[in-house]
Amino acid sequence: MVVLYHNPRCSKSCAALALLEERGVAFELVRYLETPLDENEIGELLHLLGMKPLELMRRGEAAFKELALGEDGVTDQAMVEAMTAHPILMERPVFVRDGRAVVGRPPERVLELLE
Repeated sequence: MVVLYHNPRCSKSCAALALLEERGVAFELVRYLETPLDENEIGELLHLLGMKPLELMRRGEAAFKELALGEDGVTDQAMVEAMTAHPILMERPVFVRDGRAVVGRPPERVLELLE
């Protein structure tokens, strides 16, 4: 599985996409705002990334604040459910290749999975 979870309105995501295309990498492009991930898919991404849900969240988004996701006592499950319901909360881009994943911040991080 080779996938780039992409937001075309994000400059970092577009830069990662360009890096992969420049190198001729074949991958599936998933515009996750249009096709949100389900809880299982987010769980799998978290596993591949070695992250907790909070680490994959965009804490500056209005939904993060509105849902009080930064408060004490918010469970990992609640955060995963929030990312499912509000995909804008998921950090981007995320590149997955051969059972490994990276968040492309900076975009050059996607190249780590090509080595």
